[in-house]
Amino acid sequence: MKEISLFVMAGFYILAGIMHFARPKMYMHIMPRYIPFHKPLVYISGVFEIGLGVLLLFPTYTTLAAWGIIVLLIAVFPANIHHLTSSKPGKGLPRWVLIARLPFQLVLIGWAYWHFLSD
Repeated sequence: MKEISLFVMAGFYILAGIMHFARPKMYMHIMPRYIPFHKPLVYISGVFEIGLGVLLLFPTYTTLAAWGIIVLLIAVFPANIHHLTSSKPGKGLPRWVLIARLPFQLVLIGWAYWHFLSD
């Protein structure tokens, strides 16, 4: 069960990272204005998501990758709050999705932590 979960989680983060390059404007839109260098930061976070997703697949690095994902999810949380509270929230997403995304990040953190416990 954990092995399948690990592959799904790895795929999730690799795909999410690729989307940072395929649709960077979508990610730049949710970033607070007080954070500079939106586009480079979107690309950097995409590299981290891809890298952490790949590292999940190597047992030697699963713990490191899981902790990296937890840190990344905490780091992007302010952007999700900004997206919800900005004057143009969602850009096509229903408000309930933006609200649900906040506690869902706790689920994602728990998922990564579960894999950290396995090592």
